[in-house]
Amino acid sequence: MKIEENFSLLNYNTFHLPVKTRWFMEYDSEEELERILHDEYFQECRTLPIGCGSNLLFINNFDGIVFHSLIKGMEITKETDDAVYLRIGAGELWDDVAAYAVSNNWGGIENLSYIPGETGAAAVQNIGAYGVELKDVIDTVEAYNQLSFEKSSFTKEECLYGYRSSRFKSEIDDPYKDPYIVTYVTIKLTKKPVYTLHYGELKKRFEGQQDISLQEIRDAVIQIRKEKLPDPAEWGNAGSFFMNPTVEPEQYALLKQQYPDIPAYDTEDGKKKLAAGWLIEQCGFKGKTIGKVKVHDKQALVLINLGEADGHAIGDVADDIHTAVKEQFGVLLIPEVKYIQ
Repeated sequence: MKIEENFSLLNYNTFHLPVKTRWFMEYDSEEELERILHDEYFQECRTLPIGCGSNLLFINNFDGIVFHSLIKGMEITKETDDAVYLRIGAGELWDDVAAYAVSNNWGGIENLSYIPGETGAAAVQNIGAYGVELKDVIDTVEAYNQLSFEKSSFTKEECLYGYRSSRFKSEIDDPYKDPYIVTYVTIKLTKKPVYTLHYGELKKRFEGQQDISLQEIRDAVIQIRKEKLPDPAEWGNAGSFFMNPTVEPEQYALLKQQYPDIPAYDTEDGKKKLAAGWLIEQCGFKGKTIGKVKVHDKQALVLINLGEADGHAIGDVADDIHTAVKEQFGVLLIPEVKYIQ
């Protein structure tokens, strides 16, 4: 177990912000986590469980406890003729899990390759890409309640998954609203893969092609992401800053009349999902530099810390984008990134 006071989070947020936390606690087992949770001193503190910090924007230093899991391991807990159930420690890097699945020819998460972050955080966020979301393969999520100290195992339905949301995610880092710390995630992968290739760039790359392999899909996803998204190790960023907004069919019809090229996708509830990057680009932000913050010139959804920006500066640029899109299109952009005050 690691417990540090006034700990720098520079290496635990992909915006590369030099913020600190009052306490930093790192554990590699559920037993160690239980010991921390039962400590009376720390029960009164604000808490923030994190993975790699690839979806966080620290506005200020964090006056509380940051928890980080080092729980590792990938274990088959059940196997049938058609599927395997893989139990994964929350501290496993997500892309290592995707690579492991593809190497064993288990389908279901190949479209989620090369997404930064750890497995526990991926389950909290319900990560998604190219027509696939993590909820599509979730079997159970194991988590500890910070208030009762009890461990629970949640089925996919009990996780209350939505678009980039779950019962484990709160917009405010308040343990009374966001009490769970994920320790293990079990996913169901298929031995008879059904490929999802109808979305965006994957459709273009594989249209008309036969005998496609999981490895080819993974390689294509990695290549596309590298082409569109800056490497966080080189340029501070959190990937897509905003979620793709959904609108009612009537609003979409009006937008389509005014902007015939506006891209949109059907949702399960009959609404239309718009491409946030396209909206931002139409407002003139793509490639624009504002102070020490740049809007990526290949994908307008990405805000880049050029080296000396703080959380306030990045948040201000996001606010400018939000206002511009609202004024031009009447559409509200919601951050995918979680603000930490």
